[in-house]
Amino acid sequence: MKYLLLVCVDESIEVSPEQADPEPWVEETERRGVRIDGHRLCAADDATTVRGGLVTQGPFAETKEQIAGFDIIDCADLDEAIEIASKHPVASFGAIEVRPFWPE
Repeated sequence: MKYLLLVCVDESIEVSPEQADPEPWVEETERRGVRIDGHRLCAADDATTVRGGLVTQGPFAETKEQIAGFDIIDCADLDEAIEIASKHPVASFGAIEVRPFWPE
């Protein structure tokens, strides 16, 4: 089953480059054959929101944590997806939201 991992961080929290480095996690998930794709996103200040035909600058929601990136994984079940998400470096100082794709 495919899952979207939304990588969420509070941009005001400072962490070391080593703590935030996703490369070891990416290498492990690709070696296991569960990571399909993923990428970092620009800061929330660079977002544009379209709602009801109106266009505004900035993120959809005013929250401390913003979506900083995403990963798409293909796992046997939710338990495996949670195990993969828990090993993401951002899980130690931010949040990883695990969302299944809509069944086809």
